Amino acid sequence: MVPKDCRYAKTHEWVKVENGVATIGISDHAQDALGDITFVELPALGKVLVAGKECGVIESVKAASDIYAPLSGTVVEVNTSLNLKPEIINSEPHGNGWLLKLTNVNESELAQLLDAPGYEHQLENE
Repeated sequence: MVPKDCRYAKTHEWVKVENGVATIGISDHAQDALGDITFVELPALGKVLVAGKECGVIESVKAASDIYAPLSGTVVEVNTSLNLKPEIINSEPHGNGWLLKLTNVNESELAQLLDAPGYEHQLENE
């Protein structure tokens, strides 16, 4: 499932911008590839992220995987419910399994991310 209202990084993070706030998570494909998620480490509030740089870690029964910032911006919220129930990402990667929210995002970086058809094309070619 690839929601049409999101943009996607080649590293499998999704972004949805509403009212100047970018919500970020990992795609359904990414959570499926990781398997049962057991732990998530997210950046601190106020941290300034740089697009393409590591900003957290997701651990699963299979592996640990870095989370990359799809956009530059300032962390204004993290999904604290993942501390107790990281498996929410497996069941709702594009809903309650979101990871973090950014403000002061770079709009030109958003335009460089893949749209849903582009991301689907990438998945077909992996």
